[in-house]
Formats: sequence, structure tokens, C-alpha cells
Amino acid sequence: MIAGVDHVQLAAQSGSEPLLRAYYTGVLGMDELTKPPVLAARGGCWFGAGTAVLHLGITEDFRPARKAHPGIRVTGIHAFATRLRERGAKVVWDYDLPGHERFYSEDPVGNRLEFLEPVPMKG
Repeated sequence: MIAGVDHVQLAAQSGSEPLLRAYYTGVLGMDELTKPPVLAARGGCWFGAGTAVLHLGITEDFRPARKAHPGIRVTGIHAFATRLRERGAKVVWDYDLPGHERFYSEDPVGNRLEFLEPVPMKG
């Protein structure tokens, strides 16, 4: 039986780790997680906040995920969007998911990220 999602992996190009660290920790406010030594030798970075865990793995033929994306639940979505904008990240609001406020952004290597917060449905 499936018990939950452990993590989501996104790809990145070789040498992008400093950009990824600056974005995922400095812009999004996530913590960098320590990779086991055998996996750290492959490059990339892991990040976590709350129950969200993202792995950024290095791939030689990197292409950013433009459609596939993690959906990251946040609280205080408007303040979070302001935080991202103030730190230079793109914020594109989307109002097509009933019961949620949400926006899309991109990490520094072009991977699509969705941020959403449930809102009470109006009767």
C-alpha cells in the first residue's frame, strides 16, 4: 500500500548547485538536507521544509521540466508570493483550481514549480 510521497526529484545541469542552493534556501526558505556520501559524489542537492522534500539531481542532457512539476503546499500564499517576487523570482497566478489559490514559478535552471494553498469554498 502507498503510504505517501517521500520526495520529488527534479533535474539540473552540472555545476548549478550554487544557484540551486541560493534559490531553494535563500528564496524559498527551505533547508538543505545532507546527502549520503555515495550520493553526494554524484552532485546535486536535497532540500526540505515541512513535509516537502525535493531532490535536485544532475543530468548531462538536462532539460528543465516545463510542464511536469511538484505542487508545494504553502501557508500565507500571498506573503509567500511577495517574498519570491522581492527576491527576483517570477510569480504567475492561476485561478483555475477550485478551492485553492495558487501560482507558478521557476527555479534558476527553469524547472516549473507550483505553490498552492487551500481556501474555504464560498457557498
